[in-house]
Amino acid sequence: MLRLKAGLCALLLASGVAFPALVTSQAVAQTAAPKVSDGITIERIQVHGKSLEGNLEGNDPSREVWVVLPPGYGTDTSRRYPVVYALHGYTGSPESWFKADKLEDRINSAFAAGTKEMILVFPNAYTLHGGSMYSVSDTTGDWETYITRDLVSHIDAKYRTLAHRDSRGLMGHSMGGYGTTRIGMKYPDVFSSLYAMSGCCLSARDISPEMGRTVEDITTKEQAVAGNFMIRATLAVASSWSPNPGKPPFFVDLPTRDGVVQDSVIAEWAANAPLAMVPQYTRNLRRYKAIAIDVGDRDSLIVDNTALHEAFERFGIRHVFEVYDGDHGSGVSSRFEEKVMPFFSEHLKF
Repeated sequence: MLRLKAGLCALLLASGVAFPALVTSQAVAQTAAPKVSDGITIERIQVHGKSLEGNLEGNDPSREVWVVLPPGYGTDTSRRYPVVYALHGYTGSPESWFKADKLEDRINSAFAAGTKEMILVFPNAYTLHGGSMYSVSDTTGDWETYITRDLVSHIDAKYRTLAHRDSRGLMGHSMGGYGTTRIGMKYPDVFSSLYAMSGCCLSARDISPEMGRTVEDITTKEQAVAGNFMIRATLAVASSWSPNPGKPPFFVDLPTRDGVVQDSVIAEWAANAPLAMVPQYTRNLRRYKAIAIDVGDRDSLIVDNTALHEAFERFGIRHVFEVYDGDHGSGVSSRFEEKVMPFFSEHLKF
């Protein structure tokens, strides 16, 4: 079993950006003017999440979403398109996708090379502690429902989509790869194809008593936001997987008490580990038209991703698994162009 530190440190590599500012409830911003970039159009919109209302952390239920419209969208006004939803990594955002090697250029190159035109949707799941884990929690909000219902229904209403599971794909990197795996297991009626890149947090986590004591010493939101990576990541996991409405200010059960590991909390974390969930969702997973998993050969998460591949094989779940030359953060944009987009071009219904 990988220790918590190894798995969570890999999350940081996914974003390549500094920690954003504290997330607070704010008024809904107006839709930004579309950005046209050599063929594609990028729109920045706000999508309200009924499922995120009332979360105890105070994360804004109205979320920024970047929508990439393919080159033909503005001219062929009778055409409808499949949609791929792309989930970012821990401490990431829609913007962090596009800062990495100019993703807009990669998307244009993929379309120019013959990838079928599709709409790409990049939601923002950044929370008080840096990431929602795309999980269900009174503390952070119900992110599963936000992605699968609130966001999907908004996109289908606003844009010319093919509003059917056969024309919807879900993908993500690192924390987003975890979210793709987790959500994919539960919602085969919404999506038909999955692509998980370097998924984190696939196996049960543990924590050292020393690290636990350090996190216990954090008592204010200001301290939490200013904390180091391990403090923030531990609080993010606890907020997502061991919420407790009766414990302000963070509304979580921490994995240690006075430095003693709390087995009940670790059990709650383990219940959210996809490797533990696979046997419960085999029938759902077998409904997918296509599933892909990839990971770099120098990524510490190769152990867990290989274990997920082996679990899928054991249960007869059709998928492809690739180990490529790279570490956790290398080649994300190039693989988005050369692997992810062609994958959905082949498997979604157009």
